[in-house]
Amino acid sequence: MPLLRGVVVPALAAIAALAVVGRAVRLVGGDDPREDRAVRALQLALGHGASDGEAAVVADPVDRPERREPIDRLTGPLSWYSGVPQTIAGGAIWCGVTWLSTREARSAVAPAAALALETACFVASAALVGRPRPERVWRPERPHATSSFPSGHTAASFALHGTLADLLDRHRAPGARLLGPLLRYGVPGAIAFSRIYRGQHHISDTVAGAVLGLWSAAAVRRELISS
Repeated sequence: MPLLRGVVVPALAAIAALAVVGRAVRLVGGDDPREDRAVRALQLALGHGASDGEAAVVADPVDRPERREPIDRLTGPLSWYSGVPQTIAGGAIWCGVTWLSTREARSAVAPAAALALETACFVASAALVGRPRPERVWRPERPHATSSFPSGHTAASFALHGTLADLLDRHRAPGARLLGPLLRYGVPGAIAFSRIYRGQHHISDTVAGAVLGLWSAAAVRRELISS
């Protein structure tokens, strides 16, 4: 019952809320919303023409040999770091590090729990919304086949890094006051920007992803870390 009341029911409510908001966003703004104009303008100002909706096939987007402008060089590694395999590996590594540092099972499983909760809500809500990726944008990497709304990379980053910040606070780690805000908002915010700038998501996708990630971290903090 505590798991049902504390996690399952809120997760179902979160999925429903995301689905309703996502559908409303599509209904009001269409699949080529006004918010994308600013992204296209920024890309064009920095020398990136729109693709035809398909990314160029490159072996390693982070290490492309051609000359690249500074924001491309910055956002490339950020977008790569937030990828699915890297996020799964990062969550597993942080579970191990937390266990070795604290010997607390509840703390050790917290990073994985945050990612699992976020992923379940993301997959279900994305399937219900079905929003296409942005159109007429520069997109150096091929997007995933999932719905654009919400941004799963953004949600996972806010969930994982927010949980890490909560663990630092919970165990009074040195530098927690400095590292906490950086982990909770700085790194995930930079990843959200990278997903927008590189043509992977509409701005509203990343806003929804940030809300989902923050909520997932808060749920894990309440049920595991603080209890």
